[in-house]
Amino acid sequence: MKAAVVVFPGLNRDRDMIAALTKIGGEAPAVIWHQDGDIPKVDLIVVPGGFSYGDYLRAGAIAARSPLMDVIRERAAQGVRVLGVCNGFQILTEAQLLPGVLMRNASLRFVCREVKLKVENADTDFTRGYQPGQIIRCPVAHHDGNYFADAETLARVDRNGQVAFRYAEGTNPNGSLNDIAGVFNEHKNVLGLMPHPENLIEAAHGGDDGRGLFSALYKLVA
Repeated sequence: MKAAVVVFPGLNRDRDMIAALTKIGGEAPAVIWHQDGDIPKVDLIVVPGGFSYGDYLRAGAIAARSPLMDVIRERAAQGVRVLGVCNGFQILTEAQLLPGVLMRNASLRFVCREVKLKVENADTDFTRGYQPGQIIRCPVAHHDGNYFADAETLARVDRNGQVAFRYAEGTNPNGSLNDIAGVFNEHKNVLGLMPHPENLIEAAHGGDDGRGLFSALYKLVA
């Protein structure tokens, strides 16, 4: 599988994502600077975490208006898989590639700890490495991870199977409605999630619960 990692000013999890993709896929992804203007033909585009543009205005708001996001929208419409993690999730919602918004944590504090996630939809390219209802561990590190959407949108994403992960067993770290930790677009080829699966892929990390997300993608295109 060919992958590309998109880098905006202020992101700081790009190296973690590149390392995870390289270790699991056996090939380093293409690294695309936001001013490059185009993305090579790939099977997966990843927007990693961090603080693009210092989170000015709103987290992800400036990066979402980058010309490169038009390329990502076009590729997503063509069926290319797009993954946004943490700030990447915020960018994808701001770009309206995913439903809902990410607001300040309910505590108004930065949260950095491990949470538990319940796999809500295991029948997608991203989640086939897990079982339906499986509980996995995953770290979070964010200040603006409070998922919000109006009642109609929440009902729609539930009805359409667009909820990928929920915070489980009382570990919701940010006040997200319905404990939502990650959502898909309608076609299930775009996924955004606040936790960092790239930081839990091997024993040296303390576990490999995040590995299933990436290995499922690589098996799909192998």
